[in-house]
Amino acid sequence: MADLLIRQATTTDASEIVALYQSAGIESGQSFTAEEARAHFAVFSRYPSYRVFVAVLGEEVAGTYALLIMDNLAKRGRRSGIVEDVAVSARHQREGIGQALMEHARERCREAGCYKFVLSSGISRKAAHAFYQSIGLKKHGFSFLAEID
Repeated sequence: MADLLIRQATTTDASEIVALYQSAGIESGQSFTAEEARAHFAVFSRYPSYRVFVAVLGEEVAGTYALLIMDNLAKRGRRSGIVEDVAVSARHQREGIGQALMEHARERCREAGCYKFVLSSGISRKAAHAFYQSIGLKKHGFSFLAEID
């Protein structure tokens, strides 16, 4: 997709990112307002290797994901990547945007010297699981959740 641009998100993208999260079902509870999300971008600057990216078609934010590059003590210090909050707008699904986002994540991880990247997906998101497998991601282990309230 020639006119697709993937770039690091800025505060001006916050409202579109929040809307993508809501439409994708990523937010199960109360989500940030656009204003709160813009303010929260300041938190990201405290993390040396955490970034949010957006896929832009023309003037529209059509997809997003977050990436954390993590240093490890195991694996002789080799880094790993954690991908979170992958969302593509419903009207642009099946256009290659999700695949482009995952290739972007893979390349960022390769550049950072990671030996892998991982992501988790809610157990009920069968279409997302099928998509991840269709682009070559493999099921690996189990994901466990401990809710902290």
